[in-house]
Amino acid sequence: MIDKKVKAFLERHSFQLNNMSIAVGVSGGPDSLALLHFLSEQRERNFLKLVAVHVDHMFRGYESYQDALFVKDFCEKRDIPFEMKRIDVPAYMRETGLSSQQAARACRYSFFEQVMEKHQLQYLALGHHGDDQVETVLMRLTRGSSGKARAGIPFSRKFGPFTIFRPFLCLTKEELEEYCSMNLLQPRIDPSNEKAYYSRNRFRKFVLPFLKEENAAVHEHFQRFSEELQMDEDYLIELTSKELNKVMKKEGKRISVCISSFEEMPMPLQRRGIKLILNYLYNERPASLSAIHIEKIFSIIRNPHPSGTLDFPSGLRIIRSYGKCHFELNPPERQSYRFELSGPDQLRLPNGGGIDAQLLNGAHDMDVSNDCFIVDLEQTGTPLIIRTRQNGDRISLKGMAGSKKVKDIFIDMKIPLSQRDEWPIVTDREGGILWLPGLKKSNHESTKGNRLLLLTYIKY
Repeated sequence: MIDKKVKAFLERHSFQLNNMSIAVGVSGGPDSLALLHFLSEQRERNFLKLVAVHVDHMFRGYESYQDALFVKDFCEKRDIPFEMKRIDVPAYMRETGLSSQQAARACRYSFFEQVMEKHQLQYLALGHHGDDQVETVLMRLTRGSSGKARAGIPFSRKFGPFTIFRPFLCLTKEELEEYCSMNLLQPRIDPSNEKAYYSRNRFRKFVLPFLKEENAAVHEHFQRFSEELQMDEDYLIELTSKELNKVMKKEGKRISVCISSFEEMPMPLQRRGIKLILNYLYNERPASLSAIHIEKIFSIIRNPHPSGTLDFPSGLRIIRSYGKCHFELNPPERQSYRFELSGPDQLRLPNGGGIDAQLLNGAHDMDVSNDCFIVDLEQTGTPLIIRTRQNGDRISLKGMAGSKKVKDIFIDMKIPLSQRDEWPIVTDREGGILWLPGLKKSNHESTKGNRLLLLTYIKY
């Protein structure tokens, strides 16, 4: 019965168990032991090369070591090559800060890869079954996963140069236990599978039985949902990539998106576009990243205010600045600076620009450009100060009564947020703002005097 189910499932996925070289992940529990036995029964008929792989995570001391010896003995009796490794996962958890499940998975898959390279194997077979699929989909929906993650466990996926496949996703846990019983297998039982503080165990104990009472074939429906969702996602991601390339610009680990063009994309593509950007920028997506973060990005994009900033996990900063939205991983810290100027000089500024200062002989014609400013050093005194902005900065603008906030001038002139903190501000020695280079002049500009200094802003 199980053989027929698995065969039909593999055929539906156009997956043939012929002439394959396979690493089989075996913990010693019912699922993985049934898988190893099932594949070993196919060895001669389908010309399979098998290597059983076991990892002792050392969570349960001598007891988990006995699991390893059990699998080793099982393989020796059936002439199946066996590889095992004891890994101090609790120590790895302390080093990395990962949870027990994350750390165990990282260590386990690392050893799988080593064994597959050593034995030149192509495939990795794992014993996940239909009940695992139901639990995984529900857990991910509950914690707010989005996109392809909601589809749960894929039948197959790439694993570096190798391929992982799971032939038992069409079966239930009960069917695998029956298979073990019929074939006189005596699997080891991990007591941690009963501990309620693991999220998966709570779904297994309280939610899954209810669903099975409603429909004994619920695992089949979840598997179909998973496969359809994965196919839909693949197609939509392909469409998204084409459209996203039209509205974004890449500069290393910085991506800029034209907001108006992005908003013309259909909403399903917008959502996936944001995910593609995050996947590109993160080498490893933080576990804390969820659908809520994507909603925050949409909030800043749709906000009528032209500017805004979001700080995401692992150093990702998202800046809305007028018509663009910038995504940058670990952006450089904005540099504040303060220079003094007492006469002719050339200053190179951290933002890439500069200020050139030259003495003038006598009166000078007024330059209407905001890129130049003439100051009478006898009136202002020295030194002049060139610095970055400070809270509360105000300037008395030429030809206007009163003063205006520098912050408001930046907004009026549509200066991007990323540039404001490094924009030069020229003040007298008392701190009174004389000039915002390239933007606005104060009413202190003078064209007559004995010590006139011409300041010219060199834009970057």
